[in-house]
Formats: sequence, structure tokens, C-alpha cells
Amino acid sequence: MALSPTKFIREVRSEAAKISWPTRRETLITTALVFAMVALAATFFFVVDQLVGLFVRSLFAGGI
Repeated sequence: MALSPTKFIREVRSEAAKISWPTRRETLITTALVFAMVALAATFFFVVDQLVGLFVRSLFAGGI
């Protein structure tokens, strides 16, 4: 089954015309939300890491 290159290009253009691109505002809002979630996750993991480290240090220092 051979496809012609011109038919392929026509189909690609047809599919590309169906794409709905986000507006500038939607892109900025989504980007801000991604940065906020990254900051929230980084803070969460920092706090958890500090608590686990504190527990491990007390465990080894206490001689339990």
C-alpha cells in the first residue's frame, strides 16, 4: 500500500488546521501555575527531608 507524498502533505495540513492553540493569557496562567506547583513541591520535599534528617540524627545520637 503506497501513499503519495502529496496526499500525505494534504492530510497533514488538514490535521494541522484542526489544532486549537492556547491564547497568550492561557499560556501565561498555565506557566504561572506550573511555577507555583514546582515551588510548592520543592518546599514540601525540603520540609520532609529536614524532618527525616532530624529523625535520623536523633536516632543515631540517642543510641536507641
